[in-house]
Amino acid sequence: MIVARMIEASSKLRDDVEAFADSLVSEGSVDAVYNPLSYAWKPHRAYVELASGGGAKTLLLGMNPGPHGMGQMGIPFAATSVVRDLLKIRNLEVGQPRNPHPKRPVSGLDWPKEEVSGTRLWSLLAEEYGGAESIFQSVFLLNHCPLMLFSGDRATNITPDKIAGPTTRALLERCDEHLREVVEIMQIERVIGVGRYSQKRALNALSDTDVKVTTCWHPSPASPLANRNGGADWRANVRVVLPNIRQ
Repeated sequence: MIVARMIEASSKLRDDVEAFADSLVSEGSVDAVYNPLSYAWKPHRAYVELASGGGAKTLLLGMNPGPHGMGQMGIPFAATSVVRDLLKIRNLEVGQPRNPHPKRPVSGLDWPKEEVSGTRLWSLLAEEYGGAESIFQSVFLLNHCPLMLFSGDRATNITPDKIAGPTTRALLERCDEHLREVVEIMQIERVIGVGRYSQKRALNALSDTDVKVTTCWHPSPASPLANRNGGADWRANVRVVLPNIRQ
């Protein structure tokens, strides 16, 4: 029942954000928008089927897809080796964005470049909990916004906090609604915002609930905190907030 409801919620979000994507481009907020919930629906659905029924009561909330991760595979914090070897999601068709940008090709589960944020986060979860089944008994991963945003001739990756306007506000409100749906369906008790922006969105969306919201450092290689002491400080920061299976 939980899995079926989660798939339904994801499919509704997939369809709803298409109009926002078109509006963001037409009004000039960004130059291209990809919706991986649409063209990478098959691996996304496989992820939801695998992950949402594990019984996790803690949700790790990211910001939006990266071009080498969820933007290719439809899976939060995806990285090619992680999806193949840890999640065992393989050989599923990935289509193309409706309006692809030549600087941002999509090749799906065979994408050759690893998403560093994804390999860092999933590797830590594997160290803590073991295989995918054990991971999803403790945590579920979700991105707040499913859209990937690009600007300029070089298709520079833009995060949602860098654009504004009524369409952006409406999009983020719809994403808040989806977060509340996920929390309700899975009976989530705690949300960990991966980075301050995600924490802020969770606090806003869940202000009328009893869900505890906290944060951890983002694993991006562009973050000095994530790289400090060879990543040891980042791993310690995340471990502090992860649910402890030994308790």
